[in-house]
Amino acid sequence: MKILTVFTPTYNRAYCLQQCYRSLKEQTCKDFIWLIIDDGSTDYTPQLVKDWIKENEIEIQYIQQSNQGMHGAHNTAYLNIKTELNVCIDSDDYMPCDAVEKIVNFWSIHRSEEVSGIIGLDSNTNGEIIGTILPKNLEQSTLFDLYQKHKVTGDKKLVYRTEISKKYPYPLFQGEKYVGLAYKYFKLDEDYKLLLMNEVLCCVEYLQDGSSRNMLKQYRKNPKGFAFYRKELMTLKFATRSFKFRQCIHYVSSSLLDKNNHFINESPNKFLTLLALPFGMALYFHILMKTASSEV
Repeated sequence: MKILTVFTPTYNRAYCLQQCYRSLKEQTCKDFIWLIIDDGSTDYTPQLVKDWIKENEIEIQYIQQSNQGMHGAHNTAYLNIKTELNVCIDSDDYMPCDAVEKIVNFWSIHRSEEVSGIIGLDSNTNGEIIGTILPKNLEQSTLFDLYQKHKVTGDKKLVYRTEISKKYPYPLFQGEKYVGLAYKYFKLDEDYKLLLMNEVLCCVEYLQDGSSRNMLKQYRKNPKGFAFYRKELMTLKFATRSFKFRQCIHYVSSSLLDKNNHFINESPNKFLTLLALPFGMALYFHILMKTASSEV
């Protein structure tokens, strides 16, 4: 059994998936499986992957499903991963040629059931680190503390132990296609820390059709998913009051977008939600204004 699964959710990304495949073929360590979750693609992705499987350059597992959104594709991935570790590499991203080797070697030295996995670095396509590096004086930390306490910035690459990453599946809401992926990560933070690894594990390219480029549209189209996400973040046992208040603001705006008249009663923190009402209403109108000309 190989030690690592690299999983890639994809939806109509045949035009850029080749770059990810090429980077995996060039890995100096082949101790991995590439799991592709095709989230309802209508382009030539199936034929492309079929051809790659025939090439037999790397081990590929291919799963097709109806379109459920990124979080639904993640759910399917976690259900099917059998290796000890897993890492998500998006369809428009790729791995440096020694990334798998670095993960495998690092884990062979530091393997522990007391941690959730490893956190490494992302770079852009020019090799520049996204945001800041990880604190050099720390060996372990939760993801939450890295961003909130140690002021780390920028996307980072998470390598999780598969056994625990199967916890906290993302809910699916009818007619919606988005729930924040960090829901799972922050829930795992309540019980585990991550090992810090200041090595680039993924090269990131933000495409025009990527979710990070279209967040306000996502926000308006998926209010139930966003409201769920904010409610869960309100309940984190290690979260500060100011962090919870920010979640309340977003919870209010998402609930208004969802036309949910019971959101205050449904809030896990009613007092903070009441305080957040004017700010949440302002955010609600801001989203409506910014997405007025968009199809939703």
